[in-house]
Amino acid sequence: MSHPALSEFQIGWLCVLPIELAAAKEMLDENFGGLHEQDGNDPNSYILGRIGRHHVVITQLGTAGTTAATAAVINMKRTFPQLRLGLMVGVGGGIPSNDHDVRLGDVVVSYPERTCGGVIQYDAGKMHEEKFVRAGLLNAPPRSLLGAVTGIRAAAITDDPKSPEYVDGAISRNKRTRQNFGRPSPSTDRLFRPDKPHPVDAKSCSGCPSAWEQSRIGREEGYPQVHYGIVASGNTSVRSAAMRDRVYEETGALCFKTEAAGIMMDFPSIVICGICDYSDSHENNIWQGYAATVAAAYSKELLSYLPTQKASYQSLDTDICKQLVGEVRNIAHKLQKVPVQRDSYLPEATARVLMGESRWGLQESEARAYEQSKNVNLDHA
Repeated sequence: MSHPALSEFQIGWLCVLPIELAAAKEMLDENFGGLHEQDGNDPNSYILGRIGRHHVVITQLGTAGTTAATAAVINMKRTFPQLRLGLMVGVGGGIPSNDHDVRLGDVVVSYPERTCGGVIQYDAGKMHEEKFVRAGLLNAPPRSLLGAVTGIRAAAITDDPKSPEYVDGAISRNKRTRQNFGRPSPSTDRLFRPDKPHPVDAKSCSGCPSAWEQSRIGREEGYPQVHYGIVASGNTSVRSAAMRDRVYEETGALCFKTEAAGIMMDFPSIVICGICDYSDSHENNIWQGYAATVAAAYSKELLSYLPTQKASYQSLDTDICKQLVGEVRNIAHKLQKVPVQRDSYLPEATARVLMGESRWGLQESEARAYEQSKNVNLDHA
């Protein structure tokens, strides 16, 4: 299938795992397939499509980590220079707390809180007097995406979200989608106490007793809850309940997404995570497919609150660079004129000084002549 001009694609959708890419493709209203030709320095693979009013380009990172995310964004802009906004969509590790009842299958959306723009790199900093001090701030999502988030949150107060419809459509499409995207049994959503790590020699949590689980208030079955706040990112995956809880105490983060920090400085973006585990040693992949699907479904609904003109008016990195280059050249041009202007100014200034001195000398000579003719001493007048 032929696709629109590459300049029409202004929304970049990034994911990490194959299951995340598969869930993203299920959200397309129109799938244009891949590219037959792209920039020679761009190793990314792409799926092009349309979601509502927006033309979206989807890519999967080659490897995990913040560096891979940064490289993917840089390469994507080589082939799609008109990209203006980004969505990082996929699964994440939940950080449950007394303040935030984050559960498997819920959605976490990066959103500014206090001095944090929505994503924090928990492993970036330096040691200071035997204590690790985090350093650096990452960009917040652009105003256009924050405005879309405001719209979807306001609508949820009075109207049912559209996301469940998108999730059900993706799950029910065929036998494979039911198997890979279906919601697991609530009995598999088990949050263990931090002092009860997973046995090293156990392949699953089937042997972990229920006495190890933290007590939680029951929740009615239904569509997952959406949480807005800080997403913690870093180059290492967290598989420790103690580390997870320490990061929460220090940052207030709601979930982990390893690659999130890699795009926030280079691409105006927002991060959307479906919770698939609790970032502890009791790791399992049971919830990955469903978590990826609910994150993708939320992202699709979010785009419906983003007018196309908002994306068009979002400043392009390339536009900004061109503007800066123009300003720098203008300044350089002015600086080049400075020696010329100085050289042309000096003779003119010298002439003015000499003319002034000559005029003063003539006036003094005339005054002396008058003094002699009138016998007046000006020095003692």
